[in-house]
Amino acid sequence: MAVETGPARGASTVMHVRCPDRLPEETYRQVLEQLADLSPVVQALPPTAALVELKGALRYHGTDACRLGEVLRIRTLSRLGVDVRVGIGPTVTVAATASAQVSPPGGVLTVDPDQAHAWLAPLPVEALHGIGPRQAEALHDYGIHTVGLLAAVPTATVQRLLGGRAGRLAADRARGTDPRPVVPRALPPAASVRHAFTQHTLDGAAVRAALLDLVVQLGRLLRRRGQAARSLTLTLRFAGGATWEKTRRLPEASGHDEDLRTIAYQLMDAAGLQRGRLTGITLKGGDPVDAGQVAQQISLDHAREARLVAEEAVDRIRDKFGPGVIGPAAVFPRAS
Repeated sequence: MAVETGPARGASTVMHVRCPDRLPEETYRQVLEQLADLSPVVQALPPTAALVELKGALRYHGTDACRLGEVLRIRTLSRLGVDVRVGIGPTVTVAATASAQVSPPGGVLTVDPDQAHAWLAPLPVEALHGIGPRQAEALHDYGIHTVGLLAAVPTATVQRLLGGRAGRLAADRARGTDPRPVVPRALPPAASVRHAFTQHTLDGAAVRAALLDLVVQLGRLLRRRGQAARSLTLTLRFAGGATWEKTRRLPEASGHDEDLRTIAYQLMDAAGLQRGRLTGITLKGGDPVDAGQVAQQISLDHAREARLVAEEAVDRIRDKFGPGVIGPAAVFPRAS
């Protein structure tokens, strides 16, 4: 269990923890419990990461931040069989960037506040936490290949390359500016919606309409919670009590109707329904993440951008007049 450290070990206050990919949710919850034993300020970043504010914990435990990272690794390995990658730094961005630099399966990398700029500067620009592949590609096209070069470019130029808000954030974080606090947040529950048929149903159109209605409900629930789902689980209940269930991961975490509908239809097609008599459908958005943590990539799909704007308008209408006043035509019963 080798430990990687920066030049100084005691001054950093933010810890970013990365668990192994595809960690079961129950085990992830147990890792969060281990973090809570170190500090009362723990922010879950599902499905497999977390932030910890160490400022008060350092005084309480009478040790330095790197030592707490080592203690965490020992506890998760001995109690849960899980190794973690730990980054510690003066800001969320530095800590999260550091944890990504730790080689699997685990380790601790501490970046001293006084050395944060020098440590960030030689890293590839795509290594900076929050920079997505398309943003990195746009920066590369302009000749910006390292974080240090990004920090040296005027903010207005970065905004022209990446967009107003995204460009400002990228420029600030490359210079070590990130005022975001660690906000205590427990692991949110999975979002789930259900539909029960009033009679055993074979009608393909009726089943597809019910599924579409569930997609709309689930998308609205996720967006109101500020969540994005990383996976969808479709459960079909049949007459006689039998069930069929299948889970599929989304290409990127999302709470948008369009993305959820695509995966939901794929799941329904995979069920291969022929003459099964359905009594109910459940659609669950699994591995929820904070929507604010989902990278906002540059999009050249103007039609999709227009649909997302329309989705926001529809959400406002539903909030004001009720969820049933507007939606896809297929989910409304036809007049006889």
